[in-house]
Parts: sequence; C-alpha cells; structure tokens
Amino acid sequence: MKRFFVILFMLFTIMGMINACKPKEEVSSNIGNAEITSAKNNDKITKDMAYNGVNNYCHITYDWSMAKDNPSIMSVEMGEETDTEHQVIFRSYTGSFVYFYVDKSSGITKMVDYVPDLDIKEESGTIDLLDYLGNDN
Repeated sequence: MKRFFVILFMLFTIMGMINACKPKEEVSSNIGNAEITSAKNNDKITKDMAYNGVNNYCHITYDWSMAKDNPSIMSVEMGEETDTEHQVIFRSYTGSFVYFYVDKSSGITKMVDYVPDLDIKEESGTIDLLDYLGNDN
C-alpha cells in the first residue's frame, strides 16, 4: 500500500511539473510574439518610407528595361492618403497599374492590379514593406 502511494505521489509530481512547464513556454513565446508585433506597430511608416519601399519592390520585381529609352512609360508615385494607409501607385509600360496600400502602423502592404482598358481590378497579394526598406529605417 505504501508503494502505491509513493507511485501515485510521483505520478502527480511529474504531471504537475509537465503542466507547470507548458504555460511558461506558451507565455514566453506569446510575450516574444507580442514584443515583435508591438515593435512593428510602433514603427510609424512615413510617406517617404512607403514610397521608397514600394519603389524598391517595383525595381526588384518588374522589368524596367522597356523604360530605358522612355522613362515616362513606367513610374512610381504617391496616391491618396488616409488615417491608416498610404497609397503608392506603380504604372507599367503596358498601361496597367498596381495600387499599393501601405498600412501606416505595420508596413503590411496590400497590392491591387488594375487594367484600365478592361476595367479589371483584382488583389494580387501582400508584402511586408519593411522587407524592402534599407537598414537605416
């Protein structure tokens, strides 16, 4: 009978240690994620940062060789601004546009393609603007 209580005590002790460890790990990982999220949310994305990040993205992603002889056929320019977003517009040599909606608090940027001749708009994904800014921002 004494052996049964010792085994039962050890079992409860082990279960208690396992349960005690799980919340600590979850809490610490949640705190880490919260700190990362909080750090990103504290980064205010300025108008210049939005323009520079989108401009860098466009120069990496799109072929600008067509604009070598005629630079005016491709461009990146600022659009409208709201309380929560900066809009940056990329104009392609094909006449289509990509509208970038940059969240001011996080840098998450939604892209919407627009083909005016066909009047077609469709979402084309998201990027993290912070990935396209230099280390100085």
